[in-house]
Amino acid sequence: MFFYDAPDRFVAGTVGLPGRRSFYLQATAAGRTTSVALEKTQVAALAERIDELLDEVVRRSGGNAPVPAVSPAELADAAPLESPVEEEFRVGTMALAWDGEDERMIVEAQALVELDADDDEELADAEERLLQDDENGPPMLRVRLTGTMARAFAKRALEVVNAGRPPCPLCSLPLDPEGHVCPRQNGYRRDA
Repeated sequence: MFFYDAPDRFVAGTVGLPGRRSFYLQATAAGRTTSVALEKTQVAALAERIDELLDEVVRRSGGNAPVPAVSPAELADAAPLESPVEEEFRVGTMALAWDGEDERMIVEAQALVELDADDDEELADAEERLLQDDENGPPMLRVRLTGTMARAFAKRALEVVNAGRPPCPLCSLPLDPEGHVCPRQNGYRRDA
């Protein structure tokens, strides 16, 4: 397990050109860095859920929680990922929680695990053993963030996701530099 309590840096970032980018979460503290790979949709979902959870924390506390409404400008982080980016694992599942006692956001990213089983019962048994096995369970990255750091993470993550290829105005699929075959223009062209 890779555990970071109040890391120096926790960001989402990419490696590669738009259309061929690989997405990563990267935590850094005390001279060590952990990078885990994930899908673009997972980064977008994580950022949106973090913002939603923080909004709920603010709402339930009546505005007294140490969570800013928006990401502070001084925490903007546009720097690239720490190099070299060495993937520890590919993320399968993620979880979020708010620790009200310590006033921290907890982000967990667990490795994608493929289980071999012949039937549903064997699969259920294998999943249960894996979840019960603390020592040999799937690798996990757990990060504890202040509300302010969590807002800054979410803002950057959404910027990273949106920095890719622009969407087609007709079908919303990404436009490639080499061209785009739009399903909405299936060869039929209306004349005025």
